[in-house]
Amino acid sequence: MKFLYRLYQLVVAAPLIIVATIVTALVTSAGCMFGGGRFWGYYPGKLWSMFICKVLLLPVRVEGREHLQEGQSYVFVANHQGAFDIFLIYGYLGRNFKWMMKRGLRKIPFVGYACEKAGQVFVDKRNAKSTQHTLESARRTLQNGMSLTVFPEGARTFTGHMALFRRGAFALAHDLGLPVVPMTIDGSFDVLPRMRGVGFVAWHPLRLTIHPPLDASDLKEVMDMSWNTIMAALPDHHKGYVANADQ
Repeated sequence: MKFLYRLYQLVVAAPLIIVATIVTALVTSAGCMFGGGRFWGYYPGKLWSMFICKVLLLPVRVEGREHLQEGQSYVFVANHQGAFDIFLIYGYLGRNFKWMMKRGLRKIPFVGYACEKAGQVFVDKRNAKSTQHTLESARRTLQNGMSLTVFPEGARTFTGHMALFRRGAFALAHDLGLPVVPMTIDGSFDVLPRMRGVGFVAWHPLRLTIHPPLDASDLKEVMDMSWNTIMAALPDHHKGYVANADQ
């Protein structure tokens, strides 16, 4: 079965994903230039992410959408298990949001340009002025029900375990008086761990657990509660802190 699944990926899934990625990037870029970034900056990416999960035959389960209120802006924070975290959240969270992503992702052909046009927030930590610019961009994003999604570990795990959280996303929620929504991702590490790079994926169910919103008035408390909440919903073999030297 492993051989057949890899053959299917090579012959069927990979060509479809490449074409879908290019088309999505072009549609997003054109739509945001000539239409509305709120629509075109989200829905093409959402459909693209769902398509990738479906064409790779990956089962997806989402729990906790009932915790979210319509029209409310949130700062979503999640553990970062692997590359498929993107497709799981983008395709199945069910909320219009922008990503806070590494500045280096802007260099990806087609995709990086589309992300810029879609209004994604690129993290620039080269100096204090750049960092302040990033935070101001995020503040402008979090209006009129628009939300922001952040991986506060700052990098994908090497082990499947969680590392420490950085304070940036939580400080932003604290300053703006917005709720923080912790989300637990499970399965992404098993599908395509960071150590494997870009290659064949392994079949494994993906699960996204959306936890109840947390008040961000106490910065340290909301950071600790978010970390503990996300950790508690992980399977036992991924529980426990493991330092990530790439943070």
